[in-house]
Amino acid sequence: MNIGINTRLLLAGKMDGIGWFTAETAKRIVRSHPEHEFYFFFDRDFDQQFIYSNNVHPVRLSPPSRHPVLWYVFFEHSLRRALKKYNIDLFLSPDGYMSLGTRVPTLTVIHDINFEHSKDYLKPSHQRFMTHFSPQYARYSTRIATVSEFSKSDIAETYHISPDKIDVVYDGAHEEYHPLCADEQQLVRVRHTNGRPFFIFISTILKRKNLATLLTAFDIFKQEDASETKLVVIGHRAWWKDELELAYNSMTHKDDVIFMGRANPEVLAQMLASAMALVYPSFFEGFGIPILEAFHSDTPVITSNCTSMPEVAGDAALLVEPSDATAMAEAMKKVASDQELRKGLIEKGQKRKEAFNWDKTASLLWDSMMTTYKQQQ
Repeated sequence: MNIGINTRLLLAGKMDGIGWFTAETAKRIVRSHPEHEFYFFFDRDFDQQFIYSNNVHPVRLSPPSRHPVLWYVFFEHSLRRALKKYNIDLFLSPDGYMSLGTRVPTLTVIHDINFEHSKDYLKPSHQRFMTHFSPQYARYSTRIATVSEFSKSDIAETYHISPDKIDVVYDGAHEEYHPLCADEQQLVRVRHTNGRPFFIFISTILKRKNLATLLTAFDIFKQEDASETKLVVIGHRAWWKDELELAYNSMTHKDDVIFMGRANPEVLAQMLASAMALVYPSFFEGFGIPILEAFHSDTPVITSNCTSMPEVAGDAALLVEPSDATAMAEAMKKVASDQELRKGLIEKGQKRKEAFNWDKTASLLWDSMMTTYKQQQ
């Protein structure tokens, strides 16, 4: 069988959550199924590290899909022709986009539909594209995969699609994430925070990630902090305006916030394993991979009490209302001062992480792909 995979988000050194999902699942699938040929469709020059085995055939398509007009051209013209040219029997799109002009059996992975619930999470042009095409993608796809029961219900209800068409495959954590001993943690702190303890926020900085409330909460926390605690922010600054800019400029303790930008997996893993806690106060998530990565790092978690985050965290995190800066600050105080609480959260996280791993994700995704193929036969 010739299987096509949309790999346009496999970008060396620039991958976010969906890119890692694509990398970790595609790597396992192609290596586990040498009896099939896999065609990886890139939209720009690709890195050889993503050609995981001899049965992978990389195909570079044009144009690079960097904004809505080019998304349309890429998927409705370049990709559609490529699926026909290479006699693709089954197409997997891990990033939620697909071609409406193809008859190839298609499994589309829709991680979440946050843009349907708020009109200002995305740029206006991106918002218009997503709200126009995503319902069509969902209905036209042979099957859909998603990463949580929350997202499954949300997609089914919002787009009026039968839940029977949607498979839940969950997410996993990068193998780089693991605990560090106390001496290793201190070396990391010396290197990045002048030896001071720190909370960590990990995400591309978008409005829905809610960094603005965290900055306010951290300022409240700092009013009683005697340890010179820092807040480390790791992630590409894709959005910096309105309430986020105001929250930062209004901080009394802005000098204790360290922006590291995008970090490679090794540095990110070291920082997460050395943090006092991960604070992940997003308004909306389809899964929330950093929560799982923190569990693998023996790092306590403070996260939101909404969308998929309680489903992923279980009882292994402190859950807070994401718009309540005071409650968030109180959770930070508890983690900083209560060693028994920290120990309990770490132990629960060690158990919770066993429910999710990339091997399981890849296996479930492959099962969904095979169901997709059989449906069209």
